[in-house]
Amino acid sequence: MGYICKSLLLFSFSGILNLVQFHGADAYENYTVGDSLGWYDNLMVPKVNYQKWAAGKNFSLGDFLIFNTDKNHSVIQTYNQTTYNRCDSDDADADDTTEWSAGEPTVDAVDVTVPVPLLRVGSNFFFSGNYDGEQCRHGQHFVINVTRGEGLPPSLNTSPESLAPASPEAGDDVPDTVVPSNFNNPTDSDVKATPAAGGQDGTAGPSAMALAALVVVLEIVLGWV
Repeated sequence: MGYICKSLLLFSFSGILNLVQFHGADAYENYTVGDSLGWYDNLMVPKVNYQKWAAGKNFSLGDFLIFNTDKNHSVIQTYNQTTYNRCDSDDADADDTTEWSAGEPTVDAVDVTVPVPLLRVGSNFFFSGNYDGEQCRHGQHFVINVTRGEGLPPSLNTSPESLAPASPEAGDDVPDTVVPSNFNNPTDSDVKATPAAGGQDGTAGPSAMALAALVVVLEIVLGWV
């Protein structure tokens, strides 16, 4: 009987430990939009189909979308489907739409990389608003569904307005970089800290629940010995 109890204890501990490690290691992902094709309209890159690229992927809070593009193609994120359908963010509300790559198009297509964090659960719409929405109407748009997952890591648990770059005033030079300076891509410390912190809504995260289950198993097994 003692041998069976010890075997059950070892099996339970190993299984729950694997569950804790699984959730901690793969909490956040970076997704390169369009993969090697980058972020362009289909007049420039005819093969692009961003909705097809997004299909089958599981996007969660804290993940990043990485847009490899140039200054002639903008990155606009909105939660407003009307704004998305219009391919135009000029009259959009600041609390539901962000232009991550601000600036007027340039004669020379300067390459840029624009990382965009996923900060809100539900439908997230993306498009390029340059040239009066022409790029958007020519394939440069897609929508994804974002789930809660592990919740936001501490480095992203802030308002979108504090993360987004400010649009340059009319007449100002286009900035050399479109990447905000006050946030980073997910780091190992973010991934490790999140499972213990629990869900964004205050409930226990998967790791905390797994550890609680381990305590119950220990109490039962030790009671049998």
